[in-house]
Amino acid sequence: MTVRPERVHGLGRGLSTLIPQRSPGQPGPTDVAIDRIRANPHQPRRHFDEAEMATLTESIREHGVLQPILVTETIDGYQLVAGERRVRAARTAGLERIPAIIRVLDEQAQLEVALIENLQREDLDAIEAAQGFRRLIDEFGFSPEQIAARVGRARSTVANTIRLLELAPSVQSAVGDRRITEGHGRALGGLSVDHQDHVLGTVIEQDLSVRQTEELVRRLREPRPVAPDTPAEPTSRTDPDLERVEEDLRRALGTKVSLARSRRGGRIVIEYYNDEDLGRLYDRLTGGNA
Repeated sequence: MTVRPERVHGLGRGLSTLIPQRSPGQPGPTDVAIDRIRANPHQPRRHFDEAEMATLTESIREHGVLQPILVTETIDGYQLVAGERRVRAARTAGLERIPAIIRVLDEQAQLEVALIENLQREDLDAIEAAQGFRRLIDEFGFSPEQIAARVGRARSTVANTIRLLELAPSVQSAVGDRRITEGHGRALGGLSVDHQDHVLGTVIEQDLSVRQTEELVRRLREPRPVAPDTPAEPTSRTDPDLERVEEDLRRALGTKVSLARSRRGGRIVIEYYNDEDLGRLYDRLTGGNA
């Protein structure tokens, strides 16, 4: 499943309102020693694409660092606020110094700047953004409304992003790795955490769209129908082996499957949503052979 990162538009106040601007008499960027720069503990980004980092490293080897990083001064050097990719690539490229803008920023501003810079560059996945929002709430007492104003997103968008942290760890990982989208994650959130793992495999293996995932979740949450013309055995609904077979069939076919036993055997009922869904099931059951 190829997942394109969801694009962010109009990020609120922007970095210029969070970073104190220098007066005409203040110095501009200055070169600082890379080995004196400590990592940003408030960096919301945790994953760095190796191919992108390799490209950036080669660019820095050839052209140098074209955009200064942002740091704040500490007793024994500097603490990085924004520009971790540039610092990592410059270090790999063998540079000893890097251009930097030095500003005085408190911890809250450091987290805000790092979060907004990554959102503007679309460098954060949805889980990293959710974790950044959660930190603003837990550590600095922000409300979802205040975060929405800071980053230029609707309050509902911020709230929905934060709710991704309630998903099963495997689903969070899939969203973070962009194997599924944030929309898939929200759809899977309609299931209990225990069931999300099983359905996640179906979504990825069958490359289901968000709409198909929502429909699958809806059908799995519906009560199982009892066929009136086929009396089921009293123990069929509590038979763990039968329920395990149903669950395996649902995962394999990506749709609701019901088993009903009768005195002479039983029936398998496979549901589909529309003609497209029927075609998908046909290909699945026949192996794609006409």
